[in-house]
Amino acid sequence: MLRISHRTRSLSLALAAVLPLTLAACGGGQSDAAKSGPGNADVAVGGAKFGTADAETAKLGSDAQPGAFPRTVNHAGGTTEIKAKPQRVVVLDTGELDQVLSLGITPVGIPSTKGASSTPSYLADKVQGVQQVGTIAEPNLEVIASLKPDLILGSKLRADKMYPQLAQIAPTVFSIRPGFPWKENFLLAGDALGEEKKATDALNTYQDKVETLKDSIEGDPKVSLVRFMPGKIRLYGNKSLIGVILKDAGISRPANQNIDDLAAEVSPENIAQADADHVFYSSYGTPDATGETSVTGGTAWKSMSAVKKGAAVQVSDDLWFLGLGPMGATRIVDELGTHLTKK
Repeated sequence: MLRISHRTRSLSLALAAVLPLTLAACGGGQSDAAKSGPGNADVAVGGAKFGTADAETAKLGSDAQPGAFPRTVNHAGGTTEIKAKPQRVVVLDTGELDQVLSLGITPVGIPSTKGASSTPSYLADKVQGVQQVGTIAEPNLEVIASLKPDLILGSKLRADKMYPQLAQIAPTVFSIRPGFPWKENFLLAGDALGEEKKATDALNTYQDKVETLKDSIEGDPKVSLVRFMPGKIRLYGNKSLIGVILKDAGISRPANQNIDDLAAEVSPENIAQADADHVFYSSYGTPDATGETSVTGGTAWKSMSAVKKGAAVQVSDDLWFLGLGPMGATRIVDELGTHLTKK
């Protein structure tokens, strides 16, 4: 099996060869509220630059020698000089939080989410006591500045219009968007932090687990992804974090989810369209508030073949849809193995 080598600017080609990504996936937790908030609508779902975010992010980064500072990082917000290895890092989304923790760095500032918990549960024990800097949709500049960071990591999707103010506080590096470009985003963060080797090692660990999962699955089961959200039910497609993972593992999708988009929506009355050999579902919020409780208690849900044979599994929304980095992705692969592999 080919493996990712140390990243140079040509690593984007190696990444495309090693990881069967194609136009894969964004599975963000916060809604794509770039149209009305500080983000960028062009890279939001339905935006003109949404589908190319992975390929374009792969072009970004630094040409500096591994671990060497000062370095200049080309990123989605422009060009930033980082004079010394960052020690006080603020992250603006759950993907960046996962990334820096994967690189052995505890940030000094983190965002809160509007899901079931303010910090993804699988990361919460690693950031106890860390200062929150507002929500993902509304970062608090005053709090960020008070932490005296020497690096801020975010994205155009979430905070494009705030980049000038953030860059006045500290060197700021933006990816294009969280979600389906999670591997490219992680390599970019590794460049900003001078932790290129750790980043490529983590992606190789993920890829090893994916290959093991692929070899362990019997037959060609189709997997459906259902996410209950306030006012909507999403069936997640290929342009989502979990969509990328399933594609990497060669796992088939139902036709209505084998789409180059974040997700399709379905009504509670038509929830049977979510059926497959295996169904994984979660709620962005409490099950009562998202409608999960009423749907899964109804006749249409209970009539699905996956439900009848016990193959409909409730999973952690924090992990499967907010775990937008290597730690989250690797844990999802482990959970898929638990449910899909031969006993």
